[in-house]
Amino acid sequence: MDAEQIAALGSELTDFLSGFADCFGRSEARDHLRTYVAGQLSDLPRKSIEPMALAGGTPPRTLQRFVESIRWDERRLRDKQQRLVAREHADPQAIGVIDESGNPKKGRHTAAVQHQWCGNTGKVDNCVVGVHLGYVVGDFQCLLDSDLFLPKDWAQDPIRRGEAFIPDDVVYRKKTTIALAQIEHALGNGIRVSAWTFDEFYGRDGEFLDGLEALGQDYVGEVPCTFTGWLHEPEVLIRPTPESRRNPGPTPRFPRLAKKTPSPSQVRNLVTCSRVFQQQRWKPFHIKEGENGPMVWEVKFAPFYRKRADGLPGPAGGLIVARNVLNREEVKYFVSNRCSGSGGVTLEGLLRVGFSRWPIERCFEQAKNELGMDHFEVRGWRSIHRHLYLTQLSHLFCARVQRRLREKNDRYALPHRGTSSPGRFRVRPRTKPVTQGATPSLRSRRGTHRVLPTPQPTSTTIAHPNHAAPTPTTRHQTLSTPLLRAA
Repeated sequence: MDAEQIAALGSELTDFLSGFADCFGRSEARDHLRTYVAGQLSDLPRKSIEPMALAGGTPPRTLQRFVESIRWDERRLRDKQQRLVAREHADPQAIGVIDESGNPKKGRHTAAVQHQWCGNTGKVDNCVVGVHLGYVVGDFQCLLDSDLFLPKDWAQDPIRRGEAFIPDDVVYRKKTTIALAQIEHALGNGIRVSAWTFDEFYGRDGEFLDGLEALGQDYVGEVPCTFTGWLHEPEVLIRPTPESRRNPGPTPRFPRLAKKTPSPSQVRNLVTCSRVFQQQRWKPFHIKEGENGPMVWEVKFAPFYRKRADGLPGPAGGLIVARNVLNREEVKYFVSNRCSGSGGVTLEGLLRVGFSRWPIERCFEQAKNELGMDHFEVRGWRSIHRHLYLTQLSHLFCARVQRRLREKNDRYALPHRGTSSPGRFRVRPRTKPVTQGATPSLRSRRGTHRVLPTPQPTSTTIAHPNHAAPTPTTRHQTLSTPLLRAA
């Protein structure tokens, strides 16, 4: 960036924040918003409240009250961010990412803090854990939602809850339940993705996968090696047969698996022992360019019917096993509710989704190292959520500026030597998606695209919107165009 571009960012930030003015009832709160976001975007070594307030000429206690008690609607702020992304960054190849992030904390008074796995330190640590939704379109990535995970010990301790100002309607929920609620809320705000991806912690939960399918969502997620299912469609009995009606005893539950149906097998055993996989040769795929060179994985694929939470087979999908060519002991298993070769779905497209979790790790890295997402010093439940939403806002502004400048550089770039078409040569080589053979694509099997009514949160409530469990009967339709394609 040159000096003129840097100078223009001040007015651009003002225009950007003005779009969220109706989330703040008074002009003082809007001024504090500018101070907070500008502090996060600054070069301060630590982005906690006191240095940001002093840099902006605001008393630290005033900025502290802005996060803790001044009246403004943080849920509306989050919703407007999602609608902005849905309106201006929609893309049929968009990918949704589900992940969590831990923030180490000292003491025991910060809301939801306890000794638990912390990805930030790579060990069990005293921390708070947030569940996050990410949105990825090519080089553009941002966070859509963030919610704290409340451990059972906290949920059952009224004294600690009161000290951390945790609302009464906040109850213990599994992280997968939190993620489903976030997805449903984002869909209600117009967010549409070609598919969702997640790590094996979320993939192992059959109820979570059932919930995604109930919402009409496609997914390609990593699962543990002990995940179970069938390579051939099991026979399911819908109603009693004449023979079973004549047998004495209680009537079996229906629908149920036929007696001759084999038991579901672990995916590691299917890959090792089944003829379907034994007869295949490993196919190398270039996943992306990494810091140390190209990332290449060898893969095998087969149709797959996962075992659902109720014990019955899920819809026809696919099982992918991938191993690192540089370390063949490193093996990943991916399960999708789409099957390669049907409806225009390709193996390359499925792989592109399954290996797209790294952008949200980049979001976490940027938000923590550059914007101070883990520098919060507030302890209350609502205060922490406000900080997370404000950090999402700062990150979204950076992502939009970065995309605009990248597109401008591409537009004015010189043509590549040997071509006559201007603008084709990119100043920086972009990461290429999975390549091997045909162009990757993932087509939707659904024919309509129904947008739900936009939620309208009010300013008077303190409770976080994700406290309500998702409604399993609501269905969100995805686009009926080619969804994943290599550039």
